[in-house]
Amino acid sequence: MAKSDSFYIRAISDAASGGAYAQTEIDLGSFVNLGVKNSTLLRIHNIAVQYADGTIAGGVSPELPLHATVAGGGKIAFQVTTQSQTSMVDASDKSVVATGGLMLYGDPNSTAHGISQSHDLDVGPQSWRNGYLVGVDSLFLGTEIGGTVASGDAVVAIVMECTLESATQASATALALSQQ
Repeated sequence: MAKSDSFYIRAISDAASGGAYAQTEIDLGSFVNLGVKNSTLLRIHNIAVQYADGTIAGGVSPELPLHATVAGGGKIAFQVTTQSQTSMVDASDKSVVATGGLMLYGDPNSTAHGISQSHDLDVGPQSWRNGYLVGVDSLFLGTEIGGTVASGDAVVAIVMECTLESATQASATALALSQQ
């Protein structure tokens, strides 16, 4: 199998304002096939991230602002990993595919609650020359809110640009050395 055309996998996870870690499983079973004779792997080329207000009952409101009201602010963090996690992990963990977050800074003496925001993709497949090769049946999108995010619960949605490719000896070796 030659490399396929790009396609997109989407996922969303709640980030509760109480600081508890939340995780959503992303099923890759219909894409990744690890067989004895032939194997199909998933290559993630790009991850786009959207942060949205999650306080509306029964829905998500990407048009509503996220804000902090304290000088220390808060952070809505996310991670995509190849193994289930119980908390946020750092980039030295071999299961990490991508990490990032939205920093919210506020001024308690101002009525303008969202003084500034900063989005960061700490680790992302678009940072690598060949994207990120995956050979697992599931990915995991984890989220957590730290500090004070006065707007309350949030959601993190991702869109991953992917292709499929046949496993070669070189790609299998690279996969074994890098993550699983």
